[in-house]
This record gives sequence, structure tokens and C-alpha cells, in this order.
Amino acid sequence: MDALHTEDLIHAESVLYHHFFCYVKSMALSCAVHLGIPNAIYHRGGSATLSDLIAGTGLHASTLPCLKRLVNVLTISGIFTASNPPATGSSTTGSLSSREEVVYKLATMSRLLITGDDNKLCSMSPMLHFLVRPLTVTPFFGMHSWFKDEQAASKSFFEMAHGCDRWEMTSKNAEDNGVFNEAMVADSQLVMEIFLREAGGKSFSGISSLVNVGGGLGGASAAITRTFPHIKCTVLDLPHVVSQASSRCNGTVHFVAGDMFEFIPRADAVLLKILRLCKAAIPAREDGGKVIIIDCVTGSGPQDPVSKETHALYDLYMMYINGVERGENDWKKIFQEAGFSGYKIVPGLGIRSAIEVYP
Repeated sequence: MDALHTEDLIHAESVLYHHFFCYVKSMALSCAVHLGIPNAIYHRGGSATLSDLIAGTGLHASTLPCLKRLVNVLTISGIFTASNPPATGSSTTGSLSSREEVVYKLATMSRLLITGDDNKLCSMSPMLHFLVRPLTVTPFFGMHSWFKDEQAASKSFFEMAHGCDRWEMTSKNAEDNGVFNEAMVADSQLVMEIFLREAGGKSFSGISSLVNVGGGLGGASAAITRTFPHIKCTVLDLPHVVSQASSRCNGTVHFVAGDMFEFIPRADAVLLKILRLCKAAIPAREDGGKVIIIDCVTGSGPQDPVSKETHALYDLYMMYINGVERGENDWKKIFQEAGFSGYKIVPGLGIRSAIEVYP
């Protein structure tokens, strides 16, 4: 093996440490949201100093030096922005007071982490709470053992870690079920808002009824009915999910308890995140029947480094429940085997795409 240049060694070490510490970034983001830092900045008009954050979050003044380090990580990561205030006549450039008066502002990402009814954007905080917590993270510490296990194909490393599969956990653990469902609502609302802006008008043209299979607490369906009040939306999900959902959506969405593998109510369109055999539930293509899928299509959508890495990470993440992300050819094969006549991929939803599938 050729000897490495000193500069290459130094760079390689720095990059490796960056990978080693990536989990610290996730933990820092989770910490900031739990402390209410995005909300504190938002409620001060969108900008705040560290002293403002101490007051806005109720933290003890002694934590200010550590708070500065926490916010610094998230600023370097692009969650917040930072700027020095205009110098006053009595200020000395580089003075301690000047440095302490850095003003932090919300970036687009942190605006998506604000919670509360006064937030005009869908909050992704519930998804953060779902993904960055011991129950979700612990299985990944056993990933290497899972690869070595001869029975790996028959059970996920979530099951290896917790003794049950993902769906058993949500059905028997009320706290996990609540966290999971709130995360799905948050994700669905944001994705649906983007979808309705980009392609919803065309996709829902001519549709009078729609079934959201596995639609959880109805976040996506509620967004559809707000934009298209004439569409009758029905959510089909498991009984323990529907029992929580019935009081939501102000009566604009109808909830049906059932198993998507056994029964799907008839409708003009079927919306799901992961395709199952729904062909029998919709009318013919010439009558407007279609299945709408919102999911990742690997190789589709943005090809910038961050999006490509996020796609790859999402695919690896799905392994913890033995899930997999699919490319266009994978989806095409599924559609053909299910008896559909054609499909159309509509990119523009970030790491996900909308797929219209026709009977």
C-alpha cells in the first residue's frame, strides 16, 4: 500500500471524526427542540441573543456557556443563522460584550421545528422525537450482529433488539404508538402540503372520493379536504390507530378500522405511502381510477450530495424493520405484477416522489 501524504492523513482523520460525531448533531438538534429553542427565537420575532434564549426557555443563567456551544453546533450545521449586531459608538470591536451579543435567527429548517398553533408551517418536531430516541436508535447498535445471524432474513434488527416487530410494538406500547402516529401526521401534513402545491391539482382532477390506506391520524387526508372540499376522504387503518383518530380532522375525514390486506373501501383513487394490491378498489382508468403513491424512488428527484446521501441513509434506516427503498424499475415490476397498465412518476417532493398508477 502506498504511503499517504501528510495532508491526506490529516484530512482523512478530520472526515472520520466528522462521521464519528454525526450522532452528536442529531442529539444536539433533539436537545434544542426539547428545550424549546426554535420556539423561543420565533416568539421574539425571529431573532434572539443567548440571553434572550435563557429567558425564553427558562434555563438557569449558569447554562449560558454550554447553551452557546449547543447553538454554535446547530448554527454551523445550518439549523440557525448568526450575525453580530451593528456596532454602537461605545462598543469596542472584539470586546466580550460584543461577542456575547450575537443574534441567532431561524433558518428554513428550524422554522419547520416550531411547535404550537401559531406556527403557520407543519412542524417536523414529532418526527424528530420519533427518530432520535432510544427505542428507535437502540436496534442500530445490533446491526453488525444482525448481519452475522443466519436468521437475519426472517427478523429485523428492531425485533432482535426489542423482542417484537415494529408493528407489535406500536400495538402494545401506548407511548410508542402515540409518538409514532404523531410523527406520521407531521410527515404526512408537510409532504401533502408540498404535493398539493406542486402536483395536487392535476393528480386529484376529476376525483370525488379517495381512500388513504394506512392513513394514520388523517393528516394527509385533512390537507386534501382543505384544498379540495368536494373530495370525500376515507382513512383505512388498524383499529388501535382509528380509535385515536376519530376525534381529529373536525369531521372532514371518515375513518374506517380494518386491515389493508383484507379490505379496502371503494373509491375513485387510493392514496398510500407504500403500494399494496388496491386495484380492485378503484374504477377503470377511463373513469378516473388511479392509485397515488407518495414514497421514495431511488435515483429520482434532486441529485445534490445531501439529497443523495439522505436517500441512501433512509434506505439503510428502513433495514431496521426489513424495509427497502425502491428505484423506478423496482416499482415498475410491482405495478406489472399487480396488473396495472401504466404509471407516471411526479418528482418535486424532496427525497420523495408522487407516483400515479393506473388500472
